[in-house]
Amino acid sequence: MSSSKIAKNSMFLYIRMFLITGVTLYTSREVLNLLGVSDYGIYNLVAGIVAMVGFFNSAMATATQRYLSFDIGNNDIHKLSKTFSISLTIHFGIAILVLLLAETIGLWYVNCKMVLPEDRLYAANIIYQFSVFSFFVKIIQVPYNALIIARERMKVFAFVSILEAILKLGAVFLLFSFGTDKLILYGFLSFIVVLLIRVIYQIYCRKKFVESKFKLQYDKTYFKELLIYSGWNLFGNLAAVARGQGNNLVLNLFFGTIINAAYGVTMQVQSALRVFVNNFQLAANPQIIKSYAQNDLQRTYRLIFQSSKFSFFLTLLIILPIWYNIEFILNIWLIQVPKYTNDFIRLLLMVMLIDSMSGSLMTGVQATGKIKWYQIIVGTLVFLNLPISYFLLKVFFFPPTIVFKVMIVVSVITLFFRLYFLKKTLYFPVFHYFKKVLTPIILVFSLTITVLFYVFSLIHVENLWINFILRTLLIVAINISVVTLLGLTKSEKKFIKNIFLRKI
Repeated sequence: MSSSKIAKNSMFLYIRMFLITGVTLYTSREVLNLLGVSDYGIYNLVAGIVAMVGFFNSAMATATQRYLSFDIGNNDIHKLSKTFSISLTIHFGIAILVLLLAETIGLWYVNCKMVLPEDRLYAANIIYQFSVFSFFVKIIQVPYNALIIARERMKVFAFVSILEAILKLGAVFLLFSFGTDKLILYGFLSFIVVLLIRVIYQIYCRKKFVESKFKLQYDKTYFKELLIYSGWNLFGNLAAVARGQGNNLVLNLFFGTIINAAYGVTMQVQSALRVFVNNFQLAANPQIIKSYAQNDLQRTYRLIFQSSKFSFFLTLLIILPIWYNIEFILNIWLIQVPKYTNDFIRLLLMVMLIDSMSGSLMTGVQATGKIKWYQIIVGTLVFLNLPISYFLLKVFFFPPTIVFKVMIVVSVITLFFRLYFLKKTLYFPVFHYFKKVLTPIILVFSLTITVLFYVFSLIHVENLWINFILRTLLIVAINISVVTLLGLTKSEKKFIKNIFLRKI
């Protein structure tokens, strides 16, 4: 029953994914064209400052979802209501703290350290304020999102996300007709979209979930437990932000806003693909936590195995057509293609492929609540992306692609450390993970790449569109065939077959 629920929720999330991906790619193209390469770089850079200041939010989001799912797994409605109210209180505190940091340290960095064209400093400051307001609203929205996911109402989550994408599309259309300074107008419209979505999530939760009605509560022990758990998550999320937005700032110091435009386009691709990669994990994560809460370790292990393996295969299926057709896709998608965009995206795809295996491993560790040393060790490794990249750019004058190459190496190392901590905290059978997950993954990847290399060496079509369609069809057909042959067990094949037959 739970496996069917995961499949059903995944279906809603993939419908959401296809629509949002299309809208995201189109809006990125038009915003880049309307703003120009330099202003687009400014927008992504300034918004990145706010994301860095708001790493507190990501830490609390993970904690909130874990505790809500745990309470639901234990069927403790009273505890669930208390968890939600305390989480919302903490989020308001975080929002105020982020606002203070953003209006002091963040504002100083924008005006004193960031490499910006002088005539765009005023616009950058206005955009920065809208970004701060948007992030403030997103912070106090987190408990509502977490509750919907913990309750596994993926249908609602999907529909609201689609609405958000449509509103963003409407904002882009307004740019065509209004505003002398389109950068400032786009920042304002983006803030309005965030505000509307926040209101929708709150109204839905208030009507459907009795536990979402806020009550001012202060349980010192439980409050402390949530804050300690979140504090260690805070460290891990700071490391993740340093890897993502920190590298954007480092690139700005050495190469200016033009390279930030290429990085911004790459992050848009990452956002679109991450929706695809995370969909199955998002549906499976509450089940992993609930299984652990019910002390069903065998089912917890099985869900982690399947989530890790399926996430890799789904990621491989989507990134290979992009990898082999990246020049064609970018020339069709973007009117202006910033320098280094091709190389950035290809390297990012490798990072995402490696990281796709880690999502369920992280959820397994989070479920136990024993995250102190996990966050210290793994968080430190992830954080090293930033100083290593800075050092290589500063001392050895490497090209900007080095930041993604460092990410690839660190992602491989952190994967094995996550397995180590999962074994310590959850008594996770690492040997079986190597046998049942990593071995078929390596076999599938190696054989798929080998067959594609041989096939593409024999086939070359002059017409670019026909070449793109033929390559994509061959990649999908070969990849699915190899996964079916080497990647899935008999029971997994039967499960997938039954899902398709039921839907048909």
